[in-house]
Amino acid sequence: MEGYLHLSNGKNYKGEFATKASETLCGEIVFFTGMTGYQEVLTDPSYKDQIIVFTYPLIGNYGINKEDFESKKPHVKGVIVYEANMQAYHYQSQYSLAEYLEKWNIPLLSHVDTRSIVKNIRQEGSMPAILTTDENVAKEDFSLVKDAKVPKVSEKIHQSYGDGKYHIVLIDFGKKESMLDGLVERGCKVTVVPYNTTFDEVKGLKPHGILLSNGPGDPKELTDVLPTVKLLIQHYPTLGICLGHQLAALALGGDTTKLSFGHRGANHPVFDKRNNKVIMSSQNHSYVVEEESLANTGCEARFFNLHDNSVEGLTHSVYPLQTVQFHPEANPGPSEGHYIFDEFIENVKANSGRVFAYA
Repeated sequence: MEGYLHLSNGKNYKGEFATKASETLCGEIVFFTGMTGYQEVLTDPSYKDQIIVFTYPLIGNYGINKEDFESKKPHVKGVIVYEANMQAYHYQSQYSLAEYLEKWNIPLLSHVDTRSIVKNIRQEGSMPAILTTDENVAKEDFSLVKDAKVPKVSEKIHQSYGDGKYHIVLIDFGKKESMLDGLVERGCKVTVVPYNTTFDEVKGLKPHGILLSNGPGDPKELTDVLPTVKLLIQHYPTLGICLGHQLAALALGGDTTKLSFGHRGANHPVFDKRNNKVIMSSQNHSYVVEEESLANTGCEARFFNLHDNSVEGLTHSVYPLQTVQFHPEANPGPSEGHYIFDEFIENVKANSGRVFAYA
């Protein structure tokens, strides 16, 4: 079936739907530069309601398996590829890419000039886009729904995993399963709680440390949780990842801004100032912390993106806080950032039960 991608800047692309396309849909269009890892990308809650363009020309050749899901279902609104492989060539494969997306009524548009689309996004920024079977659309069709994404993807009840010595409470803004696995594998008991859990509720769980997870959307849409985030940072060793990193900065008085087209891929070089080394990282975000806003917050930038020198992680002068904008769990992506979890566990061991000086 013929399909069309319409960008809000007036550019249009014709392709073929590899899945059924029964309705017109609109979403923010973004691109992912990794060569593999499409299953993890599709099921990453941080992509909630976005249309994702895969830059690698062939997607779907190893299918969909039962091992690599980052959540219970895909969260993207639509998928665009140059060529979609309709058959899977891997012993773990359970579905083809098209079968999996069709099961969840997510359109897959193929045979599109993805290089041209990405050039448009890089030149003019992420923008509203429409996937449809109609060759023409009206300007008013490009309106994006203004709604909070995090409540759609956060767990609704407390859930516990593992039985290790150190108890970590994971505040779920849209966590990836591999983030949880990274803690359990290091001997932690992890309790996952909804994003709007109060400080007193968390305190009642008697944690040794806190993990502020990744998640979708603008961090400034979550101003209601910032007082709680600040209290958690003041009372417990805390690790913030992606959205959690941004919320930690906001809670302590910093500021965030939106990038033109964001960072999404498995090949972003990051400089670790403390260890004086460069690591390759997996990333998925539109917003970054502004370094100049960190003055008088106690926060210091430790990690920097070597593509644009944006802040990729923080430490604090008083609180045992560490944050990273990239994904140390690295699914998909290189495993060079795994040591962030090791540092966090050491931070928990060194500071558990300690009383900090409050700002």
